[in-house]
Amino acid sequence: MSTINEVRFDQQGDMPDAERVEKAMGNFVKDFGRTAAIWMESCIHCGMCAEACHFYEATKDPKYTPIWKLEPFKQAYKREYGPFALVYRALNLKPRVTVEELQEWQHLIYDSCTVCGRCSLMCPMGIDIASLISQARHGMFHAGLVPHDLWAVTERGHREGSPLGATPKVFKDRVEWLADDHEVDIPLDKAKADVLCAMSSIEIMKYPDSVVATARIMNHLGMDWTFRTDGYEATNFGLLSGNASWQKEMSMKLINAAVACGAKTLVLPECGHAYTALRWMGANMYGKPLPFRVLHISEFLAENVQSGKLKLKKVDKTVTFHDPCQVSRRGGATEAPRVVLEALGVHLHEMFPTKGTGWCCGGGGGVVANRRADELRYKVFKIKMEQIEDTGAELPVTSCANCRQTFDDGQAHFKWDKEMQSLLEMVADNLIEEAA
Repeated sequence: MSTINEVRFDQQGDMPDAERVEKAMGNFVKDFGRTAAIWMESCIHCGMCAEACHFYEATKDPKYTPIWKLEPFKQAYKREYGPFALVYRALNLKPRVTVEELQEWQHLIYDSCTVCGRCSLMCPMGIDIASLISQARHGMFHAGLVPHDLWAVTERGHREGSPLGATPKVFKDRVEWLADDHEVDIPLDKAKADVLCAMSSIEIMKYPDSVVATARIMNHLGMDWTFRTDGYEATNFGLLSGNASWQKEMSMKLINAAVACGAKTLVLPECGHAYTALRWMGANMYGKPLPFRVLHISEFLAENVQSGKLKLKKVDKTVTFHDPCQVSRRGGATEAPRVVLEALGVHLHEMFPTKGTGWCCGGGGGVVANRRADELRYKVFKIKMEQIEDTGAELPVTSCANCRQTFDDGQAHFKWDKEMQSLLEMVADNLIEEAA
C-alpha cells in the first residue's frame, strides 16, 4: 500500500514520455487566456493560500501549498506564453517540464486538491487557484496522467452515461420501484413540464431516499414537474477528471432535456459539482444564455419557504450545517439552507469558520473516488470532524450527496458517532400536509 510519501503514478495509454509532455504542455497553453495570464503574473508569494488549504494544514508539508500545485502550469505559461517567453526559450532559462515532474504533479492536483476554492477566497491578489487547477487537469487528462480510479469512473460515465452505473434503464427501473415501494407519484419523461429535476448517481445508487424526497416535495407543492431519462444525471466527472469534452456532453444532456420539455426551472440535486457545472458553466457550454433558471435544491426549498408555500414541522434538535464548497464558496448560496433550517425550527450551532470560509470535507474534486488518496484524505477529514464536534450539535446536516458520502466513509474509518443528514430528506420527512 502506498503512503503519502510513496504515491503511485497512474497513466493511461502507451504514448512515449515525450508525447505525454507535449500533450500536457500544449493543452496548458491552450487554456491560457487573458485572465489566467494575469493570475500567473500576480502571485506575490505571501503564503496566505497555504493556511487556507486543509491539505497543508493537516500535514504542514510545503508541497501542498496551493500555489505550488500550479508550478508546471506556471512553467508552461512562462516558457510558451508569457511576456519573456522568447527569451526563456532562446536561453533555455525555463526548460521543458519532464514527465517525472508531471507524475509528481498528478499527486498534487488530483490527490491533494478538492478544488474547494478556499485558497482562492483568501488570496489577496484575487488569483482563482481552484480554476487554474481545473484547467491544469485538462492537460493532464490529454496526457493520460489521471489517477486510475478517477479515470475509470470517468470512462464508465462516458461509456454508460453515469459514473456509478445509473444508466437510463437503471434510473427508470429505480424510479418505478421507488414509486411503488413508497406509494409516491414520480413522473418520468413528461413531454412538457415547468420544472425538470436532476439527480446525482450517488443519490440514485446509494441514497435513493433522495429521489423519493424530491418527488414528495414537488408533489406537495403542486409543481408541474418531471424526471427525464434523456437528462437526469447531474454528476459530472468530466469536470473532475479534466475531460472537458465529456463535461460538455453531460451538461448538454441536461440542458437539452430542459429545453425539450419547456422547463422554466432546472432543479439540481444535492451535488456541489453539479451546481458548478450547470449553474456557472452551463451557458458557456450552451453558447448562449440558458432559457431557464438553474437552482440548487436548497435554493428551491428556500424560495418556497419564503413564499409561504412550504410549511414544515418543527424539529427539536441541535444541528450544525456543513456548507458544500461549490454551492457556498463558488455559488454564494449560504443563506438558502439556513432559511430552510430556520423553518424546521432546529437549534443551529454554527461551526467556526462557517459559510463561505468553512473547511472542505476533503472529498470534493473527485478525491473521494480516488482511493489512493485515502490516507491523505482521512488526515484532512479530521479537521472537519473536530470542527463539527466543537459545536456540540446532535446532527450534522448538509446539502451535497458527495459530502455525505465522504462523511459516511470518514464515520466508518474513525468509528465516529455522528451520521451526516440530508437537508432534502429532512424537509421531506417534515412536510405539513394540508387538512382534508
